[in-house]
Amino acid sequence: MGCPPEQADEATRAMVVQCEQELLKVIQPRWASCVFDITQEEDGVRLSCGLLLSGKDIKRHLTGCSRVVLLCATLSAQADRLIRQAESGDMFRALALDCCATAAVEQVCDQIEQHIQGEFPGCYFPFRYSPGYGDLPITLQGQLLQLLDAPRKIGLCASASHILTPRKSVTAFLGVAEQPIAQTIRSCLSCPAHNSCQYRKSGGHCGIS
Repeated sequence: MGCPPEQADEATRAMVVQCEQELLKVIQPRWASCVFDITQEEDGVRLSCGLLLSGKDIKRHLTGCSRVVLLCATLSAQADRLIRQAESGDMFRALALDCCATAAVEQVCDQIEQHIQGEFPGCYFPFRYSPGYGDLPITLQGQLLQLLDAPRKIGLCASASHILTPRKSVTAFLGVAEQPIAQTIRSCLSCPAHNSCQYRKSGGHCGIS
C-alpha cells in the first residue's frame, strides 16, 4: 500500500485484517502447468513446442537449465468483483483489498512452486520469471495461456492489451536444472522497475532481494 509497516496506525492495520478475511472467503485459487525442454538460441530461449522466449534477460536467467515449467495461477473472478465493489464506495478499502489480493496470488504461486519442485527431486531452480520482467515481452501472455489451455481449464484469459483476466493472476516460468546453477540475485539495482519503484520512493523494498 506504499506505507512502511511501522508507520501504519491501528485503524489501517484493522482494516487490512478485515480485508484479508473478506478476501479469503471468496477467492478460488486455480492453476495449470506444463513442462517443456528448452534450447538456448542467439535471440533467446526456444521451447520444445516451438515458441521463442526472446530476450537476453530470460536467456541469462535460464542458463544451465534443460527444462522449464510454464505455470499460471489465478484467484478467480471473485477477487476482482470484491475489489470493484469496494471501489464504488471506499477507495482506501479498495486499495487494501487490491494489495491483499496481490499478496495472496503470490502466496499461491509460492505453494505451486513448492509442489512443482517436489516433482523434480535432485534438481535446481532459479526463481520464477514472468512476462514483462526484464526484456521478456508481455505480448507473450496470450500464447502462454493457449499452451496451458488456461481459458478452458481455469478461466484465465488475456485482453487485447495483454492484461490477464481475472486481474489477480500470474503467468511464470520456473527453470529446471540437473546441476547446481549460479543463483541470480534479485536486487533493486537489477530490477526493471528500479527507477519507478514505489517501495524505494517510500524508503522500503518489495522483499524479494
